[in-house]
Amino acid sequence: MPEPLGTVISTEGNPNSSEFAFIVSSSARKGQFVTVDTAEGKVVARIADIIKTNRYFERAESVREFERSGRPLAEMFPAERWEYLVAEALSLGVYNEGRLQRSAFPPSPGSKVFMAENDLLSKFFGLDLEKGLELGTVEHHSLPVRLNMTRLLQKHTAILGISGSGKSYGVSVFIEELLDRSPENGQIAVIAIDTHGEYTGFSEDKRYSDKADVIEGKDFRIGVPGITAAMVAELVPDMSAVQKRELNRLLSLINEERRGKPFDFRDVLQKLETDEIIKKSDTRNILYTYIYDLDSTNLFASYDNPSLDKLARPGHFTVIDISDMTNQKEKQIVVTYLARKLFQARMVSAIPPFLLIVEEAHQFAPEGVHREGAISRNIIERIAREGRKFHACLCLISQRPIQLSTTALSQCNSHMILRVTNPYDLDHIGKSSEGLTADVLKTISSLRVGEALIVGEAVNYPLFLKIRERRSKKTDKGIPLEEACLEFSGNHSEKMKDAKAFM
Repeated sequence: MPEPLGTVISTEGNPNSSEFAFIVSSSARKGQFVTVDTAEGKVVARIADIIKTNRYFERAESVREFERSGRPLAEMFPAERWEYLVAEALSLGVYNEGRLQRSAFPPSPGSKVFMAENDLLSKFFGLDLEKGLELGTVEHHSLPVRLNMTRLLQKHTAILGISGSGKSYGVSVFIEELLDRSPENGQIAVIAIDTHGEYTGFSEDKRYSDKADVIEGKDFRIGVPGITAAMVAELVPDMSAVQKRELNRLLSLINEERRGKPFDFRDVLQKLETDEIIKKSDTRNILYTYIYDLDSTNLFASYDNPSLDKLARPGHFTVIDISDMTNQKEKQIVVTYLARKLFQARMVSAIPPFLLIVEEAHQFAPEGVHREGAISRNIIERIAREGRKFHACLCLISQRPIQLSTTALSQCNSHMILRVTNPYDLDHIGKSSEGLTADVLKTISSLRVGEALIVGEAVNYPLFLKIRERRSKKTDKGIPLEEACLEFSGNHSEKMKDAKAFM
């Protein structure tokens, strides 16, 4: 029989069906999970706080008067014998004969409180210890957090936290688990929109180099033969129905003339200049401007790069590194085309089930921004709404959840929340994440780097965890400031020496 952590006591208002307090007699920590037997079954609870109290120090005026004598109060009275710890615990649910249910009956005062056993916690939170993705361990317990892939991904997930809280580190652990997954357990294609070059290290790591490809923004291309007038209109929201109809006619003519041979926007511009039907119309000049502006981005060519079969492969990771791109509209064009291409291919089962990871998601699906400044929002929201039916999964990463599309965020049924300090973001998270109590929200702002809260579809109840150490190579872009300064000084000194030697 394990040693009890304490004994339930009776205080004003509790124990009740949702909370109880107990005198701590053994090691107990805030955030720890405990159990206590009731008439319903075994109640599982989380320690929300621990209070140290002493009856001799309860009244401030008495302490002041005694201390005026010049002797500490502890010397005059046996104060140390009356100091004790009280733990406040929140009941999460009841486990009885293999069934989980809400707690509807309080534990009795005098009942013994025990640390929750790992087997019970695993069943209580719905962990998948056999095939799940191991992201870390339960805080204060030596229990690995293995989350079922379907529960975590099929209805999408969001990873939220301030800059420097460990979002990219946690996502890297997440990706490692997906790449290490065996074919027998089901493999998913992973594609990431990498805005800061955080995941390029996978292609340089011996363990993952054969499972990862990196496509830099300067090499990304959209094949013009494969796009339609509707797709162009998505990139140019001001395009009218008449302009869309004329562009569709021109693209059809070019396809017929080329008979399957590749072409690009320069051929479309040439067709605009020579076509007799549109030649004298005002539509021609407007369409010419639209197509010319798109062609000037250097994102369009006669072919796709990467090709669809290279982009999405089971158990493979494709990084679209757009950290070398500075124009926000060009970044949104990449995300818009890529997301739509993947989703349409998945709708007809042309590619395997996939996970699209979008870094800085609030830049690509912003809330309250006009359509012209958020051209990629529509397709992200559509995948968020409809993707689960086709096993097209989203992972949205953001440091400003209040600026992220409410539609997209609300469709992410699982959230991994790291440290968040902005009160507006905390309030937004509280409203968009089910099951978050006031004490849990308060804890979010004090999380250390590498600590996270999992809430939503992936687990039965909110669960704090310590993210495990990553196995993959870290990118050079994440080195500490001091190291970056020393690296620059060393490189600069070498360049100066070379310059002097040359002269």
